[in-house]
Amino acid sequence: MEDQQQTVQPETTQLGTELTVLERLVLLNILPKEGDFTTIKLMRKLRESLSFDEEELKKIEFVQEGEQTRWNEEASKSMLKPIQIGEKMTDIVHDALKKLNDEKKLTNEHLTLYEKFVVNKED
Repeated sequence: MEDQQQTVQPETTQLGTELTVLERLVLLNILPKEGDFTTIKLMRKLRESLSFDEEELKKIEFVQEGEQTRWNEEASKSMLKPIQIGEKMTDIVHDALKKLNDEKKLTNEHLTLYEKFVVNKED
């Protein structure tokens, strides 16, 4: 009989949260664009999970006007997307939001994300 090796996956803490269309867009914009190999790989995975599929794009009806993006807010109200974010990715989001806060660059668009990733984490 052959010896079978089992691969043991390390346990990671997952933050399960639902994000609105606005939260997803804001989070995509504050994720770091640089970092070490692991960070960049994790950010790619997170960006993919935050992005919009074809069905969502049809419902939301995004319109890009220069620097601004508009969408059908009525349709987007019922479009909460569950996102699983690992511990390392949560730390990266937390640090990005804390940095914005420390630099006094938080805006109204950041508030709900700040509550989810900073205030709730520090409680």
